[in-house]
Amino acid sequence: MIIKEVNLETVCGITSALPQNTKIEVAFAGKSNVGKSSLINALMNRKAYARTSAQPGKTQTINFYNINKELYFVDLPGYGYARAPEEIKAKWGKMIERYLKQSKMLRAVFLLVDIRHVPSANDKMMYDWIVSQNYRPIIIATKLDKIKRSQIQKQIKEVRTGLHVGTDTMIIPFSAETKQGREEIYALLDRFVEEGNRYETACEEIQ
Repeated sequence: MIIKEVNLETVCGITSALPQNTKIEVAFAGKSNVGKSSLINALMNRKAYARTSAQPGKTQTINFYNINKELYFVDLPGYGYARAPEEIKAKWGKMIERYLKQSKMLRAVFLLVDIRHVPSANDKMMYDWIVSQNYRPIIIATKLDKIKRSQIQKQIKEVRTGLHVGTDTMIIPFSAETKQGREEIYALLDRFVEEGNRYETACEEIQ
């Protein structure tokens, strides 16, 4: 995938109506400070288009980025920020729940976890909840550049163990610094776009 055009098209708050997009969507979920905005910026090949913050838990919206007029990157609010009031955390959860249940164009959910650590209880809860919504999360193990090469397989095994997933679940180690893992994600995005186009063509032929 070569990303030529990026546009932050829609920003949805807690009470906002979700957009009725006609192109496929891929969503990015992860706890606060896991590097979600850095991943999205790296995929878009932009330094700071997706908003990053030194203050974890600041993002309180669902952001829809129109990519090449072919698909949307959907940036979901970060979860698990300990200092956020319980009321705010509950609202973030409701936003994510509403989106996953209502979106008609969502094709995949990327769940980000920090490769340096065993997945947290919040990570496991989010994984299980995404599965309960009939999506099979693709795991992005971020901050790859923070560990030694010799540690990678051990840490991937810990991610699998922590999330209770088998080898059939895809885990892509990723570094926003070196961009390692980006081509694997691009290949998936190309496949989603291709499948989405085939679906649209089929619908047009039926009509």
